[in-house]
Amino acid sequence: MAERKKQTVVSSGITGLDEILRGGLPASNLYILQGAPGSGKTTAALQFLRAGVAQDERCIYVSLSQTRAELEAIALSHGWALDGIRVEELSASDSVNSAADQTIFQTAELRLDETRKTIERAIEEHKPSRLVYDSLLEIRLITGDSPRFRRELIAFKAFLAKRNIVALLLDTQTRETDRTGEEVDGIAHGVIRLDKSIEEYGPVRRRIEVSKMRGVPVADGYHDMTLREGDGVVVFPRIIPGAVARAIKPQLIKSGVDTLDEMFGGGQESGTTTLVIGQAGTGKSTMASLYATAALKRGESVALFLFEERVETFFRRSEGLGMDLRQFYEDGQLIIRDFNPNEISPGEFGQIVQQVVSSEKVKVVVIDSFTGYLNSLPHREKAVRDIQSLLKYLARAGVLTILIVAQHGLLGQDVGIDVDVSFLGDTVLLLRIMEHDGRLRRSITVVKKRHGPHDLDVRELFIQSSGVSVIAYNPLPEA
Repeated sequence: MAERKKQTVVSSGITGLDEILRGGLPASNLYILQGAPGSGKTTAALQFLRAGVAQDERCIYVSLSQTRAELEAIALSHGWALDGIRVEELSASDSVNSAADQTIFQTAELRLDETRKTIERAIEEHKPSRLVYDSLLEIRLITGDSPRFRRELIAFKAFLAKRNIVALLLDTQTRETDRTGEEVDGIAHGVIRLDKSIEEYGPVRRRIEVSKMRGVPVADGYHDMTLREGDGVVVFPRIIPGAVARAIKPQLIKSGVDTLDEMFGGGQESGTTTLVIGQAGTGKSTMASLYATAALKRGESVALFLFEERVETFFRRSEGLGMDLRQFYEDGQLIIRDFNPNEISPGEFGQIVQQVVSSEKVKVVVIDSFTGYLNSLPHREKAVRDIQSLLKYLARAGVLTILIVAQHGLLGQDVGIDVDVSFLGDTVLLLRIMEHDGRLRRSITVVKKRHGPHDLDVRELFIQSSGVSVIAYNPLPEA
């Protein structure tokens, strides 16, 4: 069988998008970038051209909707310059506004002819490798009807193809473009859509979708993205668990407390997920600190992702139990990331975890707490699906993941979890607290363990300044 020829691609210039495109945009084709006003189209277009300039390619930005000064202001907001990018300013407004004195046909034909000739002259003179056309909305307004607009786009595509130009055409989504979008999409080699939504609380949520890309097995569906000062559009591809292909032999990971390890049949297995479920004050975070400390003392690296507790609070709480972790943190063996849940999307969080695990020899990952993370998101069911993909990735990387899940209610009253996440865990550790004779008593139970035997006994958990201990549970005397 003849070897399949590898397709030549060019970088989109957008962090994360090339990964979704399996390397970049196929060369010498026309692409449409769609999105509502403010979704990041112009910024993404500038990144596309800047990537060309970095490769010593000639680039043109044809603008019917923005002036050079406006483009320079957008670039300057990210600390960029337009050096190496030729800007061709065209204006459709004069002809459109004069429609009252002419027929629509005359206005369209005259203006389209003038616009076409100006662009073609610029291309013949500058001979670019990359071109941005901003935007198709103005051409729609000039042409006045869909068939004429389609013919104009087909002719422009043929002109560019003869000159091996990679073109990115910006298309502002409106009610009109929603009706004619399918016709335009059929002409383009690829279509990329930018989406933004404003929730009742918190920042704007942004997503990107490669809805069409001929000849490329793209990672379809929505991917989270953001507009970041200095970086522009940044895309966070959804995690694909199968990306970790190496087979890792499971190992027992111990807590450092023998009686606790006995409950798990000798210890917990690498490549699994443990849910630590309990109400406030039951010792959930302490359990996570326990496993983190034991791993660090074995010389392994640990990654801790905090959504509720501050880093300093974490250190002080651990030190109060005899676990001094500051030195491990300063030495880089303990990696801690402290997040504001309202400012991070599931996609961005997943990518951060993936980067930490792939770059460091991390054996234990703690997410504290998943409940706080969920509470900040508008679409919690989607967040659960995203975290499931992340957990599968970590499992295939041979990492023990400890997921802290808080129950609402206190002292056994109205206990519950808002979203069912029990299916996420290979192991479920249930912590409870109750009051007896003027004292609170903590209990610990291994409710579930998919791999190997485990103890079904309910034991008592003691958290003291001298450390953590687990002993046989003495039942409360009957009244």
